[in-house]
Amino acid sequence: MTKLNHKHVAMGVLMSLVAGPLAAQQAPISYPLTRKVDTVDDYHGKKITDAYRWLEDDNAADTKTWVDAQNGVTQNYLASIPFRPQVKKRLEELWNYPRYGTPFREGKYYYFYKNDGLQNQAVLYRQEGLNGAPEVFIDPNKLSDKGTAALGSLSFSKDGKYCGYLIAKAGSDWQEAFVMDVASKQLLSDKLDWIKFSGLSWKGDGFYYSRYDAPDEKSKLSKKNEFHKVYYHKVGTTQDQDQLIYVDKDHPLRNAGVGLTEDERFLILNTTEGTSGNELYYRDLQDPSQTDFKLLVKGFAYEPSVVENVGDKLLLLTNHDAPNYKLVLVDPKNPAQENWKLVIPEQKEVLQGVGTAGGKLFASYLKDASTRIVQYSVDGKLEKNIALPGIGSAGGFGGKKEDNTLFYTFTSFVAPPTIYKYDIPTGKSEVFRRTEVKFNPADYETKQVFFTSKDGTQVPIFLSYKKGIKMNSQNPVLLYGYGGFNIPMTPGFSVSNLFFMEQGGIYAVVNLRGGSEYGEAWHKAGMLEKKQNVFDDFIGAAEYLVKEKYTSPSKLAIRGGSNGGLLVGAAMTQRPDLFKVALPAVGVMDMLRFQKFTIGWAWVTEYGSSDKPEQFDYLVKYSPLHNLKKGTQYPATLVTTADHDDRVVPAHSFKFASALQEAHTGNNPVLIRIETQAGHGAGKPTSKLIDEAADVWSFTMYNLGMNFNAVNLGKKM
Repeated sequence: MTKLNHKHVAMGVLMSLVAGPLAAQQAPISYPLTRKVDTVDDYHGKKITDAYRWLEDDNAADTKTWVDAQNGVTQNYLASIPFRPQVKKRLEELWNYPRYGTPFREGKYYYFYKNDGLQNQAVLYRQEGLNGAPEVFIDPNKLSDKGTAALGSLSFSKDGKYCGYLIAKAGSDWQEAFVMDVASKQLLSDKLDWIKFSGLSWKGDGFYYSRYDAPDEKSKLSKKNEFHKVYYHKVGTTQDQDQLIYVDKDHPLRNAGVGLTEDERFLILNTTEGTSGNELYYRDLQDPSQTDFKLLVKGFAYEPSVVENVGDKLLLLTNHDAPNYKLVLVDPKNPAQENWKLVIPEQKEVLQGVGTAGGKLFASYLKDASTRIVQYSVDGKLEKNIALPGIGSAGGFGGKKEDNTLFYTFTSFVAPPTIYKYDIPTGKSEVFRRTEVKFNPADYETKQVFFTSKDGTQVPIFLSYKKGIKMNSQNPVLLYGYGGFNIPMTPGFSVSNLFFMEQGGIYAVVNLRGGSEYGEAWHKAGMLEKKQNVFDDFIGAAEYLVKEKYTSPSKLAIRGGSNGGLLVGAAMTQRPDLFKVALPAVGVMDMLRFQKFTIGWAWVTEYGSSDKPEQFDYLVKYSPLHNLKKGTQYPATLVTTADHDDRVVPAHSFKFASALQEAHTGNNPVLIRIETQAGHGAGKPTSKLIDEAADVWSFTMYNLGMNFNAVNLGKKM
């Protein structure tokens, strides 16, 4: 949520560093021989072979040997790319700038995150007031030698005495909780383990949190997560003394979390059966007679969430009978829908969220995937539209009831994040903090175009590139997408993507169905049996870019991570002729077995499950692992994953890479890069981010026939 605006830097191209003709392919690669086993599953009468099932055991010696062998082949290939050292050096230069987080107030202190440039993890600072001297509050870089311990969410007690925070190690979803005395910055004896998918919510001198039972050490990164429990921890006690607040023994595959309203009156319990839909319960902690949770909103067809309370009523954001969401006021004692009072009605633009600060409501809308912010009174009276600098993304509109000031961040594909200070009474914004990146934003531009997908749906694409580029079908393009889980792809700044644009590439982001860019209807049009729409949109975007002469198939690369990795896997297996380079990262590649590992069962609401005949029928048709065809020339492919990924377990990528190497014909390299001491992506240290970016961009540029252009950094302005 940080980073800032930056000024001049890249002054122009001086020279091209080319070592050897890039058009000439390397000698054919000798891939490691991957053992096959006679594993066959019967899915509703259909036999499916799973020849690489043994790679699902991440602890097995054979798997570790396979990982070492694959990494050896990949690193040998990458080391032979002549300009790879220059790519890494330029990325380090671009990355090396101060990045700040949006300030937030707790008691007499303002807190903010800052990374000096190449620090592995951002440091949390504090200062008294806005003009005080900053001091280090928590430095996660001191928690591990290689910066692989990351600071997760943190929360302060209402009296400002304590700070509780979470630490994740090596990229795993498993987290540990610690408590610090705020005044002295001394760490207390409290240490809590096996926390997952949880924040910390303070009540008095303790907090609520969610955890699982301690897993078996060998299977902790792959075993299915069951029986999520909510506890209350009192400061100064050991974890075995924590009070069990909630567990659903009848539904082991539900997650549960609680949160408090700002005044600590209402304790809200949120339960989910997957990534879509939830159920809400509440406890009025001012009512001593209420000792159990009571139903507030029955699940799991909609997405209700409590924004805040107004006295003894609750503000509820919901898409019930409102696919683009609305805000209503609910009396918890009479919570039936017919008693809801409309506060902010549904609009044409999707309401992404509502923040509160200074007794006001701040509604965040998306208009064609770009942010629009509207300020309302607490009873829903429109007060003002908050002017933003342009097409982009803004976030941070929240604070405490007594605040007169809040801070928000605005960013776009070609404008580094700028932090603004907003005066709530007057509605005026002013720049609070900018930072320099080693490039000139004025040299780049973003435009939005729309194309017609296979079924006639209009789909938007953001295109970002260096000004003056000619649309002659020869431009290298990186097409990025996600398309799922109700997550929008909105404009955001990345020095890694900037590097590609600096080298003459076009960075394209397509707003696929499955996201939330146009509300729940847009989401549902890309899930379950309609998931193929997402792949059709992505393929349609590529065809549009070729048709309109932005690029050609020999200059087109595709990239996506997690659900986006599935997207790339599906696109490259359905249309291998359309792309030159494919970059699937931490992807869900085995659509028949994903639900059997860690939190994969929660994705069944989005994808469906092979356990059901009708869902198996459409899953098997697009599952990347099961749609590779022997003798096909696939794009140059670099699969990326990590050994500590316990979100999308690396077995997905292991099995897909093995099957791809067996099926593929031709000289395009099909490789896998397996990071160590890293996970799904969150909290990855800067050093690993740069190493990975250098490898990915070197691979991409080399296989697109690009040259490396050295850049004169010039003088900062």
